[in-house]
Amino acid sequence: MATEHKTFTLFTFLTVLLVGLTSVMARPSYDNEAMKGAYFPSWAQNFTPSSIKTELFTHIYYAFLTPNNITFKFNIEHSEAIQLVNFTSTLREKNPSVKILFSVGGAAEGPVLFSRMASSPSSRMSFIFSSIEVARKFRFDGIDLDWEFPQTPGDMVNLAHLLHEWRLEVQKEAESTSRPPLLLSAAVYYSADTFLSGPERAYPSVSVSKNLDWINVMNYDYYGAWNTTATGAQAALFDPESNLSTSYGLGSWIRAGVPRSKLIMGLPLYGRTWQLKDPMSHGIGAPAIDVGPGPDRTGVLTFAEVVEFNRERKAKRVYDMATVSVYSVTGDLWVGYDDPKTVTVKIGYARNLGLRGYFFWAVNGDYKWKISKTASKLWSL
Repeated sequence: MATEHKTFTLFTFLTVLLVGLTSVMARPSYDNEAMKGAYFPSWAQNFTPSSIKTELFTHIYYAFLTPNNITFKFNIEHSEAIQLVNFTSTLREKNPSVKILFSVGGAAEGPVLFSRMASSPSSRMSFIFSSIEVARKFRFDGIDLDWEFPQTPGDMVNLAHLLHEWRLEVQKEAESTSRPPLLLSAAVYYSADTFLSGPERAYPSVSVSKNLDWINVMNYDYYGAWNTTATGAQAALFDPESNLSTSYGLGSWIRAGVPRSKLIMGLPLYGRTWQLKDPMSHGIGAPAIDVGPGPDRTGVLTFAEVVEFNRERKAKRVYDMATVSVYSVTGDLWVGYDDPKTVTVKIGYARNLGLRGYFFWAVNGDYKWKISKTASKLWSL
Protein backbone atom coordinates (compact mmCIF):
# COMPACT_ATOMS: atom_id res chain seq x y z
CA MET A 1 0.00 0.00 0.00
CA ALA A 2 2.97 2.34 0.49
CA THR A 3 3.55 2.69 -3.26
CA GLU A 4 -0.11 3.50 -3.84
CA HIS A 5 0.19 6.44 -1.45
CA LYS A 6 3.46 7.81 -2.79
CA THR A 7 2.00 10.77 -4.71
CA PHE A 8 -0.31 11.74 -1.91
CA THR A 9 2.43 11.39 0.70
CA LEU A 10 4.41 14.36 -0.59
CA PHE A 11 1.32 16.56 -0.50
CA THR A 12 0.46 15.34 2.97
CA PHE A 13 4.00 15.91 4.18
CA LEU A 14 3.93 19.52 3.02
CA THR A 15 0.51 20.03 4.57
CA VAL A 16 1.57 18.55 7.88
CA LEU A 17 4.78 20.59 7.85
CA LEU A 18 2.79 23.78 7.25
CA VAL A 19 0.36 22.87 10.02
CA GLY A 20 3.17 22.20 12.44
CA LEU A 21 4.98 25.45 11.66
CA THR A 22 1.92 27.67 11.85
CA SER A 23 -0.12 26.10 14.64
CA VAL A 24 1.74 27.93 17.37
CA MET A 25 1.05 31.21 15.58
CA ALA A 26 -2.62 30.55 14.81
CA ARG A 27 -4.59 31.89 17.74
CA PRO A 28 -8.36 32.20 17.25
CA SER A 29 -9.96 35.32 18.65
CA TYR A 30 -11.97 33.17 21.07
CA ASP A 31 -8.89 31.33 22.38
CA ASN A 32 -9.76 32.21 25.97
CA GLU A 33 -12.87 30.05 25.48
CA ALA A 34 -10.97 27.11 24.01
CA MET A 35 -12.59 23.79 24.78
CA LYS A 36 -10.72 20.70 25.93
CA GLY A 37 -13.40 18.10 26.50
CA ALA A 38 -13.55 14.46 27.53
CA TYR A 39 -16.30 11.90 28.02
CA PHE A 40 -16.36 9.82 31.20
CA PRO A 41 -17.87 6.33 30.63
CA SER A 42 -19.83 5.64 33.81
CA TRP A 43 -19.33 1.87 33.44
CA ALA A 44 -15.51 2.10 33.37
CA GLN A 45 -13.90 -0.27 35.84
CA ASN A 46 -11.09 0.87 38.12
CA PHE A 47 -11.53 4.45 36.93
CA THR A 48 -13.48 6.91 39.07
CA PRO A 49 -14.21 10.65 38.80
CA SER A 50 -11.39 11.27 41.27
CA SER A 51 -9.00 9.63 38.76
CA ILE A 52 -9.52 12.41 36.21
CA LYS A 53 -6.76 15.03 35.90
CA THR A 54 -9.30 17.81 35.65
CA GLU A 55 -6.64 20.49 35.04
CA LEU A 56 -6.23 19.06 31.53
CA PHE A 57 -9.87 19.68 30.58
CA THR A 58 -12.40 22.48 30.43
CA HIS A 59 -15.50 20.32 29.90
CA ILE A 60 -16.24 16.79 31.12
CA TYR A 61 -19.26 14.74 30.06
CA TYR A 62 -20.93 12.03 32.12
CA ALA A 63 -21.86 9.20 29.73
CA PHE A 64 -24.65 8.25 29.61
CA LEU A 65 -28.19 8.86 30.85
CA THR A 66 -31.15 7.53 28.90
CA PRO A 67 -34.79 8.58 29.15
CA ASN A 68 -37.63 6.13 29.59
CA ASN A 69 -38.66 4.70 26.22
CA ILE A 70 -42.35 5.36 26.87
CA THR A 71 -42.54 8.61 28.84
CA PHE A 72 -39.21 10.02 27.55
CA LYS A 73 -38.52 11.26 31.06
CA PHE A 74 -35.44 10.38 33.09
CA ASN A 75 -36.10 7.87 35.84
CA ILE A 76 -33.03 8.16 38.06
CA GLU A 77 -32.74 5.22 40.44
CA HIS A 78 -31.27 5.72 43.91
CA SER A 79 -27.95 4.08 43.08
CA GLU A 80 -27.56 6.18 39.94
CA ALA A 81 -28.49 9.34 41.84
CA ILE A 82 -25.66 8.66 44.28
CA GLN A 83 -23.31 8.16 41.35
CA LEU A 84 -24.35 11.47 39.76
CA VAL A 85 -23.96 13.39 43.01
CA ASN A 86 -20.51 11.87 43.50
CA PHE A 87 -19.54 12.73 39.92
CA THR A 88 -20.40 16.42 40.03
CA SER A 89 -19.25 17.02 43.62
CA THR A 90 -15.92 15.29 43.06
CA LEU A 91 -15.13 17.22 39.90
CA ARG A 92 -16.18 20.55 41.40
CA GLU A 93 -13.99 19.94 44.42
CA LYS A 94 -11.01 19.07 42.22
CA ASN A 95 -11.51 21.90 39.74
CA PRO A 96 -14.29 24.47 40.32
CA SER A 97 -13.79 25.96 36.85
CA VAL A 98 -14.46 22.80 34.86
CA LYS A 99 -17.87 22.61 33.17
CA ILE A 100 -19.80 19.38 33.74
CA LEU A 101 -22.48 18.04 31.41
CA PHE A 102 -24.37 14.77 31.19
CA SER A 103 -24.64 13.11 27.82
CA VAL A 104 -27.86 11.46 26.69
CA GLY A 105 -27.92 8.27 24.65
CA GLY A 106 -24.71 6.96 23.11
CA ALA A 107 -23.96 4.36 20.46
CA ALA A 108 -25.36 1.48 22.51
CA GLU A 109 -28.74 3.17 22.74
CA GLY A 110 -29.11 3.43 18.98
CA PRO A 111 -31.35 5.78 16.99
CA VAL A 112 -34.87 4.43 17.51
CA LEU A 113 -35.66 5.92 20.93
CA PHE A 114 -34.62 9.40 19.85
CA SER A 115 -36.51 9.15 16.59
CA ARG A 116 -39.69 8.37 18.53
CA MET A 117 -39.03 11.03 21.17
CA ALA A 118 -38.43 13.77 18.61
CA SER A 119 -41.41 12.86 16.46
CA SER A 120 -44.08 14.81 18.35
CA PRO A 121 -44.28 18.09 20.31
CA SER A 122 -45.59 16.38 23.45
CA SER A 123 -42.84 13.75 23.64
CA ARG A 124 -40.19 16.37 22.91
CA MET A 125 -41.44 18.54 25.75
CA SER A 126 -41.49 15.61 28.18
CA PHE A 127 -37.87 14.94 27.36
CA ILE A 128 -36.87 18.61 27.50
CA PHE A 129 -38.48 19.39 30.85
CA SER A 130 -37.08 16.24 32.42
CA SER A 131 -33.56 16.89 31.12
CA ILE A 132 -33.57 20.40 32.60
CA GLU A 133 -34.85 19.05 35.91
CA VAL A 134 -32.09 16.43 36.10
CA ALA A 135 -29.39 18.93 35.18
CA ARG A 136 -30.41 21.33 37.95
CA LYS A 137 -31.04 18.65 40.56
CA PHE A 138 -27.59 17.07 40.17
CA ARG A 139 -25.68 20.33 39.61
CA PHE A 140 -24.72 19.85 35.97
CA ASP A 141 -23.81 22.85 33.83
CA GLY A 142 -25.46 21.47 30.75
CA ILE A 143 -26.78 18.62 28.62
CA ASP A 144 -25.24 16.86 25.63
CA LEU A 145 -27.38 14.95 23.12
CA ASP A 146 -25.70 11.86 21.65
CA TRP A 147 -28.24 10.64 19.09
CA GLU A 148 -26.35 8.08 16.99
CA PHE A 149 -27.67 8.85 14.42
CA PRO A 150 -30.75 10.43 12.82
CA GLN A 151 -31.65 7.93 10.09
CA THR A 152 -34.03 9.78 7.78
CA PRO A 153 -34.75 13.27 6.45
CA GLY A 154 -37.77 13.28 8.79
CA ASP A 155 -35.51 12.60 11.76
CA MET A 156 -33.40 15.60 10.78
CA VAL A 157 -36.48 17.85 10.59
CA ASN A 158 -37.60 16.66 14.02
CA LEU A 159 -34.09 17.20 15.40
CA ALA A 160 -34.34 20.83 14.28
CA HIS A 161 -37.64 21.19 16.15
CA LEU A 162 -36.17 19.54 19.25
CA LEU A 163 -33.15 21.84 19.38
CA HIS A 164 -35.29 24.95 18.86
CA GLU A 165 -37.76 24.01 21.59
CA TRP A 166 -34.96 22.90 23.94
CA ARG A 167 -33.21 26.24 23.62
CA LEU A 168 -36.43 28.17 24.30
CA GLU A 169 -37.14 26.19 27.47
CA VAL A 170 -33.56 26.51 28.69
CA GLN A 171 -33.77 30.27 28.28
CA LYS A 172 -37.15 30.43 30.02
CA GLU A 173 -35.87 28.37 32.95
CA ALA A 174 -32.79 30.55 33.33
CA GLU A 175 -34.87 33.74 33.33
CA SER A 176 -37.37 32.40 35.84
CA THR A 177 -34.68 31.17 38.25
CA SER A 178 -32.09 33.94 37.71
CA ARG A 179 -29.44 31.32 37.02
CA PRO A 180 -27.05 31.03 34.06
CA PRO A 181 -28.70 29.10 31.23
CA LEU A 182 -27.77 25.47 30.90
CA LEU A 183 -25.30 24.63 28.15
CA LEU A 184 -26.62 22.62 25.21
CA SER A 185 -24.37 20.53 22.98
CA ALA A 186 -24.62 17.48 20.76
CA ALA A 187 -22.32 14.70 19.64
CA VAL A 188 -22.76 14.38 15.88
CA TYR A 189 -21.65 12.27 12.93
CA TYR A 190 -18.26 13.02 11.42
CA SER A 191 -19.93 14.61 8.39
CA ALA A 192 -22.82 17.04 8.16
CA ASP A 193 -24.31 15.52 5.04
CA THR A 194 -22.44 12.37 3.93
CA PHE A 195 -23.70 9.11 5.45
CA LEU A 196 -22.38 5.63 4.71
CA SER A 197 -25.82 4.03 4.86
CA GLY A 198 -29.48 4.95 4.64
CA PRO A 199 -31.19 7.64 2.56
CA GLU A 200 -29.60 10.95 1.67
CA ARG A 201 -30.00 13.41 4.50
CA ALA A 202 -28.25 16.31 6.17
CA TYR A 203 -28.13 17.74 9.66
CA PRO A 204 -30.28 20.86 10.19
CA SER A 205 -27.28 23.18 10.24
CA VAL A 206 -29.33 26.36 10.76
CA SER A 207 -30.99 24.97 13.89
CA VAL A 208 -27.70 23.46 15.09
CA SER A 209 -25.92 26.80 14.69
CA LYS A 210 -28.66 28.81 16.35
CA ASN A 211 -29.66 26.57 19.25
CA LEU A 212 -26.57 24.63 20.33
CA ASP A 213 -23.57 26.11 22.11
CA TRP A 214 -21.30 23.72 20.21
CA ILE A 215 -21.18 20.27 18.60
CA ASN A 216 -18.76 17.45 19.29
CA VAL A 217 -17.90 16.03 15.87
CA MET A 218 -17.08 12.31 16.12
CA ASN A 219 -13.99 12.20 13.95
CA TYR A 220 -13.32 8.51 14.42
CA ASP A 221 -14.73 5.03 13.74
CA TYR A 222 -14.25 5.39 10.01
CA TYR A 223 -13.22 1.73 10.03
CA GLY A 224 -13.71 -1.00 12.59
CA ALA A 225 -15.00 -4.50 13.31
CA TRP A 226 -17.69 -4.07 10.65
CA ASN A 227 -14.88 -3.97 8.03
CA THR A 228 -13.34 -7.42 8.57
CA THR A 229 -11.69 -7.73 5.16
CA ALA A 230 -9.10 -4.94 5.42
CA THR A 231 -7.35 -2.74 7.94
CA GLY A 232 -8.19 0.94 8.12
CA ALA A 233 -7.14 4.20 9.75
CA GLN A 234 -10.16 4.61 12.01
CA ALA A 235 -9.46 8.29 12.70
CA ALA A 236 -7.54 9.35 9.58
CA LEU A 237 -6.90 13.06 9.25
CA PHE A 238 -6.62 12.59 5.49
CA ASP A 239 -7.69 9.79 3.17
CA PRO A 240 -6.31 9.79 -0.38
CA GLU A 241 -8.96 7.36 -1.57
CA SER A 242 -12.26 8.37 0.04
CA ASN A 243 -14.17 10.96 2.06
CA LEU A 244 -13.70 8.96 5.26
CA SER A 245 -11.45 11.42 7.00
CA THR A 246 -11.43 14.10 9.64
CA SER A 247 -10.41 16.79 7.16
CA TYR A 248 -13.40 15.99 4.94
CA GLY A 249 -15.81 15.70 7.86
CA LEU A 250 -14.85 18.99 9.48
CA GLY A 251 -14.91 20.65 6.08
CA SER A 252 -18.46 19.44 5.50
CA TRP A 253 -19.63 21.06 8.74
CA ILE A 254 -17.95 24.32 7.77
CA ARG A 255 -19.52 24.20 4.30
CA ALA A 256 -22.89 23.56 5.95
CA GLY A 257 -22.57 26.93 7.66
CA VAL A 258 -21.93 25.91 11.26
CA PRO A 259 -19.63 28.53 12.83
CA ARG A 260 -16.09 27.31 13.39
CA SER A 261 -16.38 28.60 16.95
CA LYS A 262 -19.01 25.89 17.55
CA LEU A 263 -17.03 22.99 16.06
CA ILE A 264 -15.16 20.65 18.39
CA MET A 265 -12.88 18.02 16.81
CA GLY A 266 -13.17 14.48 18.15
CA LEU A 267 -10.08 12.45 19.08
CA PRO A 268 -10.14 8.76 20.05
CA LEU A 269 -8.17 7.40 22.99
CA TYR A 270 -8.45 3.90 21.56
CA GLY A 271 -7.42 1.91 18.51
CA ARG A 272 -9.06 -0.60 16.19
CA THR A 273 -7.58 -4.05 15.61
CA TRP A 274 -7.49 -6.66 12.84
CA GLN A 275 -5.96 -10.04 12.11
CA LEU A 276 -3.99 -9.85 8.89
CA LYS A 277 -4.43 -12.25 6.00
CA ASP A 278 -0.72 -12.04 5.20
CA PRO A 279 1.74 -10.76 7.84
CA MET A 280 3.98 -9.49 5.02
CA SER A 281 1.23 -7.12 3.85
CA HIS A 282 0.48 -4.81 6.75
CA GLY A 283 -0.13 -1.27 5.51
CA ILE A 284 -3.30 0.79 5.75
CA GLY A 285 -5.89 -1.15 3.77
CA ALA A 286 -4.00 -4.46 3.98
CA PRO A 287 -6.16 -7.59 3.60
CA ALA A 288 -7.55 -8.95 6.87
CA ILE A 289 -9.50 -12.05 7.83
CA ASP A 290 -10.94 -11.16 11.21
CA VAL A 291 -11.15 -8.71 14.08
CA GLY A 292 -7.80 -8.61 15.85
CA PRO A 293 -6.65 -8.73 19.46
CA GLY A 294 -8.71 -7.28 22.24
CA PRO A 295 -10.02 -8.24 25.66
CA ASP A 296 -13.58 -8.84 24.48
CA ARG A 297 -13.19 -9.56 20.76
CA THR A 298 -14.69 -6.22 19.75
CA GLY A 299 -11.55 -5.18 17.94
CA VAL A 300 -10.89 -2.29 20.32
CA LEU A 301 -7.86 -1.48 22.48
CA THR A 302 -7.54 1.65 24.58
CA PHE A 303 -4.38 3.67 24.03
CA ALA A 304 -3.10 2.36 27.37
CA GLU A 305 -3.70 -1.20 26.14
CA VAL A 306 -1.96 -0.39 22.86
CA VAL A 307 1.11 0.76 24.77
CA GLU A 308 1.07 -2.53 26.69
CA PHE A 309 0.52 -4.47 23.44
CA ASN A 310 3.54 -2.78 21.85
CA ARG A 311 5.74 -3.44 24.86
CA GLU A 312 4.76 -7.04 25.54
CA ARG A 313 4.78 -8.18 21.92
CA LYS A 314 7.66 -5.97 20.78
CA ALA A 315 5.41 -4.74 17.99
CA LYS A 316 6.68 -2.71 15.05
CA ARG A 317 5.25 0.83 15.04
CA VAL A 318 4.63 2.57 11.71
CA TYR A 319 3.65 6.21 11.19
CA ASP A 320 1.48 6.53 8.08
CA MET A 321 2.00 10.04 6.76
CA ALA A 322 -0.71 9.80 4.11
CA THR A 323 -3.47 9.40 6.69
CA VAL A 324 -1.69 10.90 9.74
CA SER A 325 -2.20 7.76 11.77
CA VAL A 326 -0.10 5.12 13.49
CA TYR A 327 -0.33 1.36 13.41
CA SER A 328 1.49 -1.43 15.22
CA VAL A 329 2.01 -4.89 13.80
CA THR A 330 3.42 -8.14 15.13
CA GLY A 331 2.93 -11.32 13.13
CA ASP A 332 -0.65 -11.26 11.89
CA LEU A 333 -1.89 -8.91 14.64
CA TRP A 334 -2.53 -5.27 13.67
CA VAL A 335 -3.81 -2.23 15.57
CA GLY A 336 -4.30 1.32 14.25
CA TYR A 337 -4.56 4.29 16.59
CA ASP A 338 -3.57 7.87 17.44
CA ASP A 339 -0.54 8.72 19.56
CA PRO A 340 1.01 12.01 20.75
CA LYS A 341 2.63 12.50 17.32
CA THR A 342 -0.59 12.23 15.31
CA VAL A 343 -2.52 14.25 17.88
CA THR A 344 0.09 17.00 17.60
CA VAL A 345 -0.62 17.29 13.88
CA LYS A 346 -4.39 17.14 14.38
CA ILE A 347 -4.34 19.87 17.01
CA GLY A 348 -2.36 22.09 14.65
CA TYR A 349 -4.80 21.34 11.86
CA ALA A 350 -7.84 22.17 14.00
CA ARG A 351 -6.31 25.41 15.25
CA ASN A 352 -5.49 26.51 11.73
CA LEU A 353 -9.10 25.87 10.76
CA GLY A 354 -10.13 28.18 13.59
CA LEU A 355 -12.06 25.53 15.48
CA ARG A 356 -13.09 25.97 19.11
CA GLY A 357 -11.28 22.95 20.53
CA TYR A 358 -11.26 19.17 20.81
CA PHE A 359 -12.73 16.35 22.87
CA PHE A 360 -11.69 12.79 23.70
CA TRP A 361 -13.63 9.57 23.73
CA ALA A 362 -12.99 8.40 26.34
CA VAL A 363 -11.06 9.88 29.26
CA ASN A 364 -10.12 6.51 30.79
CA GLY A 365 -8.26 5.33 27.67
CA ASP A 366 -5.09 7.39 27.94
CA TYR A 367 -1.71 6.11 29.12
CA LYS A 368 -0.28 8.22 31.95
CA TRP A 369 -2.18 11.17 30.41
CA LYS A 370 0.37 11.40 27.58
CA ILE A 371 -2.07 12.28 24.80
CA SER A 372 -4.24 14.47 27.02
CA LYS A 373 -1.21 16.45 28.18
CA THR A 374 0.07 16.82 24.63
CA ALA A 375 -3.24 18.19 23.35
CA SER A 376 -3.81 20.52 26.29
CA LYS A 377 -0.34 22.00 26.08
CA LEU A 378 -0.48 22.54 22.32
CA TRP A 379 -3.86 24.24 22.41
CA SER A 380 -2.61 26.57 25.13
CA LEU A 381 0.41 27.81 23.17
